Amino acid sequence: MRTIIFFDLPNIYLKDKKNYLKFRKYLINEGFIMMQESVYSKLILNKQQSILLLDRLRKNAPKKGLIQVLTITERQYSQIEYIIGSNESKIIDTEDKLVIL
Repeated sequence: MRTIIFFDLPNIYLKDKKNYLKFRKYLINEGFIMMQESVYSKLILNKQQSILLLDRLRKNAPKKGLIQVLTITERQYSQIEYIIGSNESKIIDTEDKLVIL
């Protein structure tokens, strides 16, 4: 499964900018990968993990702005069509696991 966060936070006043940067930093520390500006995604294992993630997001969300969360399957995520541009991420974004013996 994949959780996608869409957010639009105020960025005019200094306090709002601090809240924006704090939330963005929280997403990165939580393991989210930036897809576009203000659009981040994270690979999750199951519905239970999704519920726990939503609880943590609610606790760390700023008071102002708009934050939307969408959870989809990997099959749905893999069907993203690029109309202009392409996925040029240098981050290895896969659900394969590395096992070193």
